[in-house]
Amino acid sequence: MYLKNSVFMVAGVSKSGIAATEFLLSHGAKVYVVDEIENEKTGRAFDILANLGAEKVDSVVVEEKLSEIDVLVLSPGIPIDNRIPVCAKRLGKRIIGELELGFLYSNCPVIGITGTNGKTTVCTMVSEVLMKAGIENFKVGNIGVPFTKEIDKYTPETVAVTEVSSFQLETTQTFCPHIAVVTNISEDHLIRHYNMQNYIYLKSKILFNMKESEFAVLGYDDFVVRGFKDKTKAKVVWFSAKEKVDGAYIDGDMICYKDEEVFSKALLPAGGEHNLLNALATVAVCKCMKIENNVIAEGIIGFKGIRHRIEFVREFEGVKYFNDSKATNVGSTVNALSSMNGKTVLLLGGRDKEQSFDSLFEQLKDKNVDKVVLFGETRYKMLKSAEKASFEDVCVASNFISAVNLARTESKEGENVLLSPACASYDEFSGFEERGDKFVELVNAF
Repeated sequence: MYLKNSVFMVAGVSKSGIAATEFLLSHGAKVYVVDEIENEKTGRAFDILANLGAEKVDSVVVEEKLSEIDVLVLSPGIPIDNRIPVCAKRLGKRIIGELELGFLYSNCPVIGITGTNGKTTVCTMVSEVLMKAGIENFKVGNIGVPFTKEIDKYTPETVAVTEVSSFQLETTQTFCPHIAVVTNISEDHLIRHYNMQNYIYLKSKILFNMKESEFAVLGYDDFVVRGFKDKTKAKVVWFSAKEKVDGAYIDGDMICYKDEEVFSKALLPAGGEHNLLNALATVAVCKCMKIENNVIAEGIIGFKGIRHRIEFVREFEGVKYFNDSKATNVGSTVNALSSMNGKTVLLLGGRDKEQSFDSLFEQLKDKNVDKVVLFGETRYKMLKSAEKASFEDVCVASNFISAVNLARTESKEGENVLLSPACASYDEFSGFEERGDKFVELVNAF
C-alpha cells in the first residue's frame, strides 16, 4: 500500500488504535477514527488524534464513511463479527489489524510468541537474553506496547520480540515471524471465539506464512501444540520438560539443547514446571538466534519476573502475599499454585470468559489449598463448581476489597495468600493491572 494515496479507518482508540493512527498520519495517510464506546478515556484519545489530523467518525454514520476508505484497521479489542468489519467486508474493503499493519511496514526480524499461558514471561525472558547478547530489541504487541508504536526505531539489526494474542491473529494475513513460539493451548477467550476449535485455529495462524528458512518453537508436552507441526513449513524446534526432544529438554539436572548442556535447572530463579517450560522455550528461541550458552544462562538466571505474575508483595504477620492478577484462566491459576510452598489461601473470581471451573476445583484438592475466597461476577458459578467437586473450604465475598480482607482473616502464620483469579477483571477493574495494583495497595495497608 502507498500510504499517502490511501484512506484508512481505524476502529477502536485503545493503545493499538492510537499507535496505528499516529503511524498512518505520520506517513501522510488520511485517517478516520471510530469507537463505539464513548467515555472520558476515548474522548481524550479522539482529541489527541484530531490534533494530529485524524477525523472522528460518529458510530451512527460509520457505514457511510466505510464506502470512502481503502483499508479498515481493526484494534484487537474489536471482534471480526462486529458490525463495523462486517459492513467493511460487505463493501469489499481490506481489513487488517494493527499488528498486520506494523508488520507490512517493518524491516526487522520478528520473534512472535503466542499461547494461552507463559507468553509474556517468555517474551520478557527472550528480550533480556537478547540484551545480554548485545542485540537491540523491542518488546511489543500484546505485552502492552503496540507493534506500530516503535516501528520507526526498527532496523534490520534490531529484533521485534512480539507477544501475539488470539485477538491479534484474527486479522493477520501476511504476518510471518522469523521465529514463532507456541507455548501451550488451554481453554480461554471462548466468549470471543465461541469454541475451542476456533481458538486453536487462531493460535495456529502464527505459523501459516512461515517458510523453510524460519523456526517454529513448539511445546511438545502440549498435545494440541504438538499437532501444529503439520501446519507449517518452518523448521520445528521442540521444547519439553518430560522427554528428550529435538530441541530444548531436561537431562538429569541439566537444561540441554540438542545434546548440548546449557546450564543447571537448579539455577532457575523460580520453581514449578511452568517456569521450567518458559526457560526451555527461551533456550530454544535463543539457540535459533545463535546466542552462546553462557549468555543464555546469564539472561535466564538473572530474570526477575514480571509484574502481576506470581509477584511477591510482602510478608505480614507470618503470611506471604503474592499478586498473580495476570492469571485470567484456569491453567494459569493451576500453574501459580504449583509455585507455592506451604498451604495457600486462594483468591478467585472476576468476569466470566465462558470457561468451566469444574476441573479447577478438582485440581485444588491436590494443591495444598487451605481456603478459597470467591469474589466478582463468577463467584456463584465457581461456588457451584466447588460443590460439584465436593471442595468445601470456600467462602464468598461481596466484592474485591472484602475478599482481600477475608483472605487475611482466613490465613494463618506460615501460609500464603495468592491472588490468582482465573478470570478476567472487567467486572470491577479496567484490566488485570488495575486489579493487581489494588491488591498490592490493600496488602501494603495492613
